[in-house]
Amino acid sequence: MSKRNAHNRKQRAQRGFTLIELLIAVVVLVVGVVAVAQLIPAAMFLNARNRADSTSLVFAQREMDQFVNQPLTGPITFTDQQGNLCNLGGNTVFNTVVGSPVTTFAGHVAINFSGGQVAGYSYYYTDPTDTSGTSYDVRWAVINTGAAGQVYSRRFILGVQKRAGDTPLPPITLDTTVER
Repeated sequence: MSKRNAHNRKQRAQRGFTLIELLIAVVVLVVGVVAVAQLIPAAMFLNARNRADSTSLVFAQREMDQFVNQPLTGPITFTDQQGNLCNLGGNTVFNTVVGSPVTTFAGHVAINFSGGQVAGYSYYYTDPTDTSGTSYDVRWAVINTGAAGQVYSRRFILGVQKRAGDTPLPPITLDTTVER
């Protein structure tokens, strides 16, 4: 083999990428960047949704704690920490849902937010520390068991939903029964 042929082969091997190879690499890179860029808005939406969902859960837990700490024999209303008058279902209606309407969602009982609020069994809450001013719809229903004006147990179904809606996910619902 002559020196000239060896030199030509060496030059061809060192020439680099062809224009076609470069275009293919750029197309692959652009497709990857566009795919990643489309994930950013989705991630921002889910982050905001998770924050609202966590806030709703905190409000629901705080209110439920106040409900379960009320005596079964005593007043049928109380004023919660936010200054809202909360009804506990009375002591004459038993085994019936009193308060906000309920529905079944995915096999579980939940507050039905499709209608308006029921006085004494709902309120709107805006967290004073939230600079965005987001408002939450807090609703509950009560089912008392007992007889002759004596309550034996009280079931609370409490739901919290961001007022702008929590789509695509349902509102937070807590369900508990107290017996003493």
